[in-house]
Amino acid sequence: MRRLALEAGDEIMKFYQQDDLGVETKDDSSPVTAADKAADKIISDGLRAAFPDVMLVTEEQADSHSLSGDTFLIVDPLDGTKEFIHKRGDFTVNIALVENGVPTRGVVYAPAKSRMFLTLADGSTIEEEAPFNRDAMGAYSTLSVADSDNDALYVVASKSHRDQATDDYINKYKVKDMKSAGSSLKFCLVATGEADIYPRLGRTMEWDTAAGHAVLAGAGGKVLRFDNHEPLRYGKEDFANPFFIATAPGVDLKPA
Repeated sequence: MRRLALEAGDEIMKFYQQDDLGVETKDDSSPVTAADKAADKIISDGLRAAFPDVMLVTEEQADSHSLSGDTFLIVDPLDGTKEFIHKRGDFTVNIALVENGVPTRGVVYAPAKSRMFLTLADGSTIEEEAPFNRDAMGAYSTLSVADSDNDALYVVASKSHRDQATDDYINKYKVKDMKSAGSSLKFCLVATGEADIYPRLGRTMEWDTAAGHAVLAGAGGKVLRFDNHEPLRYGKEDFANPFFIATAPGVDLKPA
């Protein structure tokens, strides 16, 4: 999964340097680029070769969205396409394994920022240091969520999907600082302790969140449904998520 994320990231960066990104509009009105498609082929071909018996769900292959199961690989080959199109750098490659409805292994790679987050076999999460060798892991640090201070929280929110409902919810907390980030990097900022909480009151799909969810869980964090604070599970109908909150466990969550 790590190697495929790096290969896909290299391919994405070739497109990132070009003026024409080959932007098209999908049926749901969201953008897709030639880089999305090229990265998807690298990852899906690699995963199918390595894990032929495991169900694979990927954003860019609509026929996979009708599959059903609670154990599967799930991919967003270029999360944060709007950030990619606008050359803002906050885009990621997301690859995850879901087992019995729970994301257990995940890779989140931000090629334009040279940041790599992944879970290890023991369930812990690390951030590997650049430069990255495809065939051998380099130096890394083990991640752990912040020991959150409810009187001075650090909040991260979506850069492209921020709305009044999100602001109203954030205003229920005592916030020391707030930052915006794109793609699944928001989960990673909670995993590193750079943020305490990431509320998402908007539409997401499981391929948007599974890898970041695994990364955060391996660092001691949680991803909970917004409505009842129950754990967010995977393998739902159409792979669609409800609103959710990604959080360090020490945060005293406010009701919806």
